[in-house]
Amino acid sequence: VTSLFSLTTITTWQLRLFGLTKIPLIYFCRPRVVSISEDSLEVKIKLGRRTRNHLNSMYFGVLSVGADVTGGFLAFEYMRASKSRISLIFKDFHADFLKRAEGDVHFLCDEGQKIQELIRQANKTGERENMPVHIIATVPSISQDPVVKFILTLSIKKK
Repeated sequence: VTSLFSLTTITTWQLRLFGLTKIPLIYFCRPRVVSISEDSLEVKIKLGRRTRNHLNSMYFGVLSVGADVTGGFLAFEYMRASKSRISLIFKDFHADFLKRAEGDVHFLCDEGQKIQELIRQANKTGERENMPVHIIATVPSISQDPVVKFILTLSIKKK
């Protein structure tokens, strides 16, 4: 079946609808899916009036939202595909702010295979399973060097 819209457009709409209905701050930041695959998800948040701090770089709270949605939505996609009722939460959050984000920020999580294995393990054991998820934030218009490195501990359990 061919769709009128690309997978990235559909996934962006799903992400924004989730934000609008469940966590309005996500919707306010207007994340856009740049690419999605079996292994990775890349999300972009534009630097603009809503996302800028007093130094004209991206506010650290918005950077945190970007990391959250990149790691979390990748896990949601796999949970949806597995048709499992699983609860998801981030148990902890670590960020290394390396440079000021002075442009549109791209967030990349390429640990899809590990997340899928974690979901299989949670389905199998029924116990809470935890895993650190690494997300890298860059400003490609300026440099490919990371501006922030995040580690979020993904915690899931079968309902």
